Amino acid sequence: MAEYRMTLVDRQLVATDTMAFWFQPNDGYFEFRAGQHVDLVFAHPRQGGENDNFRTFSIASCPQEKKSIMIAMRMRKTIFKNALHAAALGTKFVVSRARGSFTLHKDASRPAVFLAGGIGIAPIRSILQHAAQERLEHKLYLFYSNRATDDAAFMEELEDLGAQNHNFIFVPTVTGQRTVAWPYEKGHINHEMLKRYLVGLKGPVYYIAGPSGMVTAMTSLLDGSGVSEDDMKTEEFGDYKLSENSKQHDQPTAVRVSDFRP
Repeated sequence: MAEYRMTLVDRQLVATDTMAFWFQPNDGYFEFRAGQHVDLVFAHPRQGGENDNFRTFSIASCPQEKKSIMIAMRMRKTIFKNALHAAALGTKFVVSRARGSFTLHKDASRPAVFLAGGIGIAPIRSILQHAAQERLEHKLYLFYSNRATDDAAFMEELEDLGAQNHNFIFVPTVTGQRTVAWPYEKGHINHEMLKRYLVGLKGPVYYIAGPSGMVTAMTSLLDGSGVSEDDMKTEEFGDYKLSENSKQHDQPTAVRVSDFRP
């Protein structure tokens, strides 16, 4: 499997307890498709961290952002994340080749509906930026659910995309704040909310990314509305899980490909 050497070049807080990290390929080249994910490994793990030295993350940047790749995560208190947060700029990492098929379908006549929960926005941000950069003709809808307004990463950027791209409809919602001044939706994504924005639930391709419970709820909702399983793609951010090769994945901020359908 191809591996790439990268250097940590920047970090920023992008929402409550949510950090974005930028990594620059040492040879200036890294190929991926918007929506894919990678394994991130410390090239030189600190003592005591050898057994918790890598995680799998969605790439939150798009391929057109060529100088570096960006990964965003909730900062839970794990050995790996503590080490990443403390790592000095210039720290070296090994990154696997990009993989996964949580990528935008090619048929622009079919709308794409993104259902994101929390940090599940990461691969969707990559896809939306790619679509904007390439001026793709797909009709795009993003339903973005968070418990509170401060938990929503990339809000200003997504609002700007909605203002600039007539093909993109942005529908953020909060589930834990009932009295806050908020010009968007409130409550969990449900059948009624989808119907307010979509002309029929059958027809689009659905992309669901978020915590395990949210992914399960959304797939059940769509299934109950008559949407075919062939029209759903999911990216599950769950508790500690094992991949097919028994490598450990992270808590809600790490990505696990639970179900990819063409």
